[in-house]
Amino acid sequence: MDIATLVGLLGAIAMVVMAMVIGGSVLTFIDVPSILIVVVGTHFVIMMKYSLGDFLGAASSGMKVLTFKSPDCDELIEKIVELADMARKSGLLALEGADISDPFMKKGIGLLVDGHDGDVVQAILEKDVQMASQRHANGAGVFKSMADIAPAMGMIGTLIGLVAMLSNMDDPKSIGPAMAVALLTTLYGAIMANMVGIPIADKLNLRDNEEKISKKLVIDGLLGIQAGQNPRVIEQVLHGYLAESKRPSAEE
Repeated sequence: MDIATLVGLLGAIAMVVMAMVIGGSVLTFIDVPSILIVVVGTHFVIMMKYSLGDFLGAASSGMKVLTFKSPDCDELIEKIVELADMARKSGLLALEGADISDPFMKKGIGLLVDGHDGDVVQAILEKDVQMASQRHANGAGVFKSMADIAPAMGMIGTLIGLVAMLSNMDDPKSIGPAMAVALLTTLYGAIMANMVGIPIADKLNLRDNEEKISKKLVIDGLLGIQAGQNPRVIEQVLHGYLAESKRPSAEE
């Protein structure tokens, strides 16, 4: 569970609702026609830009901002060094029954045990990384489209409301409420764009970068094992993926 995303989302919603309550009544800010135009209309426009599979897949991608756990590079390095020690002492076949929790690393070890060359292993794993990144990019693109389309749909709803308001100018008492309803679509569009679309798209891009770094670390480690490098050398190379503050000191 990503605490930062959850706290940020709930906090933003709480601040908006609190402002509505202080300003009067929350019911004042609820208008069904405006919701239909902005929320439902935005989703239909997004469907026009993407395939049905990409559109539906964006929902599961969006959940990753809450459920995705960033790989622990320290644990990955520790496991790779352990596997390198085993391979150096007993050969690559000794890795066949190793307990590996990371699916990507387990797949790579399986390729090494099967006797594939380093180039083949690297090509297969990098293709896996590339395709996963493409799926993440599609999911982020859907939410980026939401951020672009929702404000535009809000403006369309506002214009519709203004036309309806101007057509009833003979009743001055209806102008104020009609204007408020017209502006609600702009509010809904801004909320969808800035509290949902943009943050989720940016977080998905962040998760994609984190995943690519961890998988690149695994690939380099597995290639070192396949080449028969000293486990300590492999460890030193992989420490380059860690931030300076997290790298062991020379004494360690």
